Amino acid sequence: MSGFGDSLAVSASGMEAQARRLRVVSENIANADTPGYRRKQVSFESQHDSAGNEGRVSAAKLSLDRSPLPRVYDPTNPMADGTGYFDGSNVNIIIEMADAREAQRSYEANLRMFEQTRQMSQGLLDLLRR
Repeated sequence: MSGFGDSLAVSASGMEAQARRLRVVSENIANADTPGYRRKQVSFESQHDSAGNEGRVSAAKLSLDRSPLPRVYDPTNPMADGTGYFDGSNVNIIIEMADAREAQRSYEANLRMFEQTRQMSQGLLDLLRR
């Protein structure tokens, strides 16, 4: 693959990985008030193409945050035990918002790299046509 093609593939893989991360963050935020919900986390791993070149990234398997679930006192909740407590969610909205912002900025950086590579290849094609 050409240098331009490699650059486009690397930035596209970064955008795909960050888009998946944003989906997981939004799912965590949506379930922040769901009793017993454990926060999901995305990890990234590098990919190798057929020539053994690195640079591409993919979102690896999801994992659950194993931090303890907070005990919430609400005797009116149908999920409460005999003492009036139930397991809450371990989602911290502030952490999720920070993760969302980081994923958004990483996505934008990959998008800028993709666009610059596309403009450079278009400029090269224009030079070759002259």
